[in-house]
Amino acid sequence: MKITRAMELIATSRIAKARVRVAEAQPYTDKMNEVIRNLGAGSAGANHPLLEQRPIKTAGVVIVSSDRGLAGGYTSNIIRMAEQRIHELHEEGKQLRLYVVGEKARAYFAYRKFAIEQSWLGVTDTPGYGDARLIGNALLEAYETEQVDSFEVFTTRYASAMTQTPVLWPILPIEPPEASEDDVAVAYTFEPNAESILARLLPRYLEGTVFGMLLEASASEHAARRRAMKAATENAEELVRLLTREANQARQAEITTEISEIVGGAEALSAG
Repeated sequence: MKITRAMELIATSRIAKARVRVAEAQPYTDKMNEVIRNLGAGSAGANHPLLEQRPIKTAGVVIVSSDRGLAGGYTSNIIRMAEQRIHELHEEGKQLRLYVVGEKARAYFAYRKFAIEQSWLGVTDTPGYGDARLIGNALLEAYETEQVDSFEVFTTRYASAMTQTPVLWPILPIEPPEASEDDVAVAYTFEPNAESILARLLPRYLEGTVFGMLLEASASEHAARRRAMKAATENAEELVRLLTREANQARQAEITTEISEIVGGAEALSAG
């Protein structure tokens, strides 16, 4: 109970830090989404390879899990959704390349003899932008060399401390975000040209997207672990209470038996 209580407190403190990191990264993500949305609405990026839809012969699946356990159903929910999608891809006759983030997913799929193209461990607790760049570059290289025709990420979106939702997040090819009614379209002038600007901008957009996924997954993991450890602590407290009551009842029964034996012996001596 002391261990689970300590883990609950640690997870609680890490949730706050993870939420702050998600909030701090949001302005960059929003501005990048705005730029990509405006480019997608125009003709500037119509022919860029990262925006081009092509027939899917080989599909890439990226699974973001945790490195450590004791987080309730956090990892199992993601893996269950990913396995269903993998089954669908096999039925459609598509080739599959599997990429995993986190030891739990790596161990799960390695045990089931899946071929894992690449794995990243020790990332999910406190992800950094360097981790996102490393993952993004690996996915980008596989996509640009046409080893993979699309990438889907299975991760967890953080809604609140009580709600974390497993989601499928397509990231390649890049789909410009949909504009809302309040968004204002902006026309850009490119210097030196649109192709060179997009060649640098779109990989940064991909890195930012991956970084946002990792931050939300980290916050979700800590929230799930806090909830699981809180439940474990409460169960332990209830178990201690029940066992204490049973121990007191057994002790009282033993004392009553001893008193009865003493009284019975005294009466027997008196009668003798």
